[in-house]
Amino acid sequence: MTEDDPLGPLDPDFAAHFRRDDRRPPCQLYLISPLDVTGGFPDRLARALDAGPVAAFQMRIKDVDQHVAAKLAEPLQRLCADREVAFIVNDSIALAKRLGADGVHLGQGDGDPREARDALGPTAQIGVTCHDSRHLAMEAGEGSADYVAFGAFYPTTTKTVEHQPDPSILSWWATMFEIPSVAIGGITPANAPPLVAAGADFLAVSGAVWGGGEAAAIQAFTEVLKR
Repeated sequence: MTEDDPLGPLDPDFAAHFRRDDRRPPCQLYLISPLDVTGGFPDRLARALDAGPVAAFQMRIKDVDQHVAAKLAEPLQRLCADREVAFIVNDSIALAKRLGADGVHLGQGDGDPREARDALGPTAQIGVTCHDSRHLAMEAGEGSADYVAFGAFYPTTTKTVEHQPDPSILSWWATMFEIPSVAIGGITPANAPPLVAAGADFLAVSGAVWGGGEAAAIQAFTEVLKR
């Protein structure tokens, strides 16, 4: 049993028996920025978005004044709008409201999704980090979240890994709920297929894209999601 999940352990064989409902949309790509989006990053983002289908882009920067963050967001938000890619702000409801962003992603300490809904309106996309906890995910869904994020599924250098769920949590969630799930954490084109097969609705990727050639990485993920 995880510390946050009073529901207890989930049978890891759940994923082995999972079959995706044909009425559920295919898994899509959810791109997360590196912490540094200065300099030539807008050009890199444009290359990534032009290389293959991306459903959403999350601007994830830390310890930056909101005025500076808003300035950094402007060209990124414009690139996303031009390509009909949802622009999501990490952590900050206030910044998402200021920018008129398409949504906000909240960690467990970043505010209540109900608060985000009240601030951002009925059409905003609100996501919540739920680690490896079915209980937290159900609470998020009841709190008007539009998607829940599970992870980290694999080792990652993007952030410290404290929770590592089994892919079966994605299968369980897809079987029980219509709200989409996002798989996150160390995902590469090579290790993504088991998460897609387990029922992830989105793959949240960062290091695998920005650690090298972004266009080639997006193309590789696109091939995985076509299978």
